[in-house]
Amino acid sequence: MHAAPAAPQAGSADLPLPPRPPWRLLPARVVAMCIVELQKMRHDRTELYTRAIQPALWLLIFGETFSRIRAIPTGRVPYLDYLAPGILAQSALFIAIFYGIQIIWERDAGVLAKLLVTPTPRAALITGKAFAAGVRALTQAVAIMVLSALLGVALTVNPLRWLGVVVIVMLGTAFFSCLSMTIAGLAISRDRLMGIGQAITMPLFFGSNALYPIAVMPGWLRVISHVNPLSYEVDALRALLIGTPGNLPLDVAVLVVAAAAGIAAASALLGRLVR
Repeated sequence: MHAAPAAPQAGSADLPLPPRPPWRLLPARVVAMCIVELQKMRHDRTELYTRAIQPALWLLIFGETFSRIRAIPTGRVPYLDYLAPGILAQSALFIAIFYGIQIIWERDAGVLAKLLVTPTPRAALITGKAFAAGVRALTQAVAIMVLSALLGVALTVNPLRWLGVVVIVMLGTAFFSCLSMTIAGLAISRDRLMGIGQAITMPLFFGSNALYPIAVMPGWLRVISHVNPLSYEVDALRALLIGTPGNLPLDVAVLVVAAAAGIAAASALLGRLVR
């Protein structure tokens, strides 16, 4: 009679791998989403070119014209120099504010439901998409800054300041893309999101200091500007790019808090899209 085979000893290969904690999933998801966005732009650069037209028109027509008539007081800073950081922030806003359409498309295609059943935290998904929108905005920022330099805008050559510009654009775009995804969670449909996005884009832009100093605004518009995250993004970009006086620590703090609040709000409403 043969002896019964011995039971295999439990080894490390037999033990299930412990799930990765959220703090490790978050950076991996952010990097993955950014890579996806870069791949999309590599295969189709049409959107990149078409989105660069509007900022170019603002700089070439609005900036050049108002520089000649000197209608907006900007002190010793030429108006075109003053305007360029505001147009950079505007282009990032326009990219981010309709980013929620992508998540609705993913809902309709069944991709979002598959993502939500994975162990990846919803906050990691939202953060990844938010900073992927920042990567998309940075590609357009390069074109705007090149055009600004060709028009004679005195931009900084300090690499540390340019690194700060990257951080500010990423934070600002992260907030506005999360705002768009929050609206998507409330509006549910693509048409409603488009309507709300178009309704709030211009008030956000004109209710900031992108085109003119806060000092020349009427009192009620100053209140809006002080609670508008776009104003803090523009203020930080001006301080970094052309060296105007600003409160950079306050600007960064406001953008970080706004981005974190946006991620929390969008994560909380993400599940409504697949119900």
